Amino acid sequence: MKKALFLTLLVSLFFVSACNNGKTQSLEGFYKDGEIENVDKIIIQDGSTGATKTITEQEKMDEFLGLIKDIKFSPQKNQEKQNGWRYGITLFDGEKAFNFTVNKIGNTYYDTNPDIVPIVDQFYKQLESAE
Repeated sequence: MKKALFLTLLVSLFFVSACNNGKTQSLEGFYKDGEIENVDKIIIQDGSTGATKTITEQEKMDEFLGLIKDIKFSPQKNQEKQNGWRYGITLFDGEKAFNFTVNKIGNTYYDTNPDIVPIVDQFYKQLESAE
């Protein structure tokens, strides 16, 4: 009896924690939690074309991070698997990397406030015209 109760409690705790693994915070909070302190390279990949842009100029990286670092990511209620993504972004601090898409960090799907997609889209297109 005790074993069955313990097993039931353990499984219940697993499901509760699995449903609440996301937290609302700024993007900067997420990448600082990932031990990214000094971004020295950013890669932005367009999910619709597969094209990739790499940023290593400090001024451009600071501009981009200034645009997105305070955006709040709030977990979506529906965490069912979604297909595709608009932009994937990787921030590098030396060998350490923090990867996310505009609606997913780790295994959690997020809504952003303000909407991050037009901000990244405009910046990405600005990079294309600068080349």
